[in-house]
Amino acid sequence: MTTTPQLGLGTVQWGLPYGVTNSSGQTPSAEVNEILQQAHQLGIRVLDTASQYGNAEVVLGENDLDGFSIVTKGPSFGVAEIGSSNVNDLIRTFEESLFKLGRNKVYGFLAHHADDLVAPGGMQLIEAMKELKVNGKVSKVGVSVYDANQVDAVLSVFHPDIVQLPLNVFDQRLLNSGHIARLKDTGAEIHVRSAFLQGLLLMPLDRIPTFFDPIRPLLLQWHDAARLQGLTPAQAALAFVRGQPCVDVVIVGVESSSQLATTYADYSNSAGFDASMLCCNEPRFVNPANWLLS
Repeated sequence: MTTTPQLGLGTVQWGLPYGVTNSSGQTPSAEVNEILQQAHQLGIRVLDTASQYGNAEVVLGENDLDGFSIVTKGPSFGVAEIGSSNVNDLIRTFEESLFKLGRNKVYGFLAHHADDLVAPGGMQLIEAMKELKVNGKVSKVGVSVYDANQVDAVLSVFHPDIVQLPLNVFDQRLLNSGHIARLKDTGAEIHVRSAFLQGLLLMPLDRIPTFFDPIRPLLLQWHDAARLQGLTPAQAALAFVRGQPCVDVVIVGVESSSQLATTYADYSNSAGFDASMLCCNEPRFVNPANWLLS
C-alpha cells in the first residue's frame, strides 16, 4: 500500500527574492511567522532551507520550530579537489546553521552540490556528515542532485539517507530513467523540489518569457491537458508529483499564508493527473540554472 507524500515547505523565498514568477520579493518576517503557525495547524512538518538561502535560517530561527523537521544544506565548493579546509567549512557552516535556527539538532543535512562529494577528496565531506549524524546533531544526511549522472556518481561512493531532486510534469528524467526507483531501493528518502518548475508551469501563456518560445507548443499542451482533466495548473502540477509512489516529501515554496492555504487545498485534491505526454528532456528548459531570462 502506497502512502501520499507529505507536503513540505521550501524557504528560499523567505531569505531571498527568488523565482521566475516572484514579483513581491523576499517574504517579510511577520508573514513567515503566520505561514509557520498555519503550517503547523495544517500538519505540515518538513521545512527545507539552506545556508545559501540568504537569511532564511535566521528568519526561521526567530520562530517556534518545535514540531517541524528541518532539512538544511551545506556550502557549495565547486573545486577540483576537496581539502581539509573545505571539510572545516562544511562543519563550521553546519554549526552556524544550528545557531541561526536556534536548534541543537536538525532532521536532515544535505550536500548542496553533489559534485563536491564525488570530486577527489570528496569522501572527507561524506565522513564529516556521517560523523555529525553519529554525534546526534542530525538524524539523516544526504545530497541534492540535478540529473542522472549525479545520482550514479553519488551512489558509487555513498548511500544517502535523503536525496532531494527535481520532478515535475516537464522534468520527468529521473522518473523515466529509473533513478528515483533505484534511490528508493537503497532506502533513501525522496524529497522532490521544483513541482511548479520555479513557477513557469503556473504562468499565464501571455506572460511567459520569449526564452521558452521553442517549447511554447508544449506549454500550450500542458495548459490544455490540465483544463481537459478539470484541474487548474497548480492542482495538476501537484497531482502529478503527489501521485508518484517513490516520493516521500514534496517541497513547495509559498510567499504568504493565503498562498499556503490555496496550495494546501490544491495538494489535498484527490485527483490524479496524466502527464505522460508532457516530458521535456531538454536541460536548457527544465533546469532553471540554464535559463537566460535577462
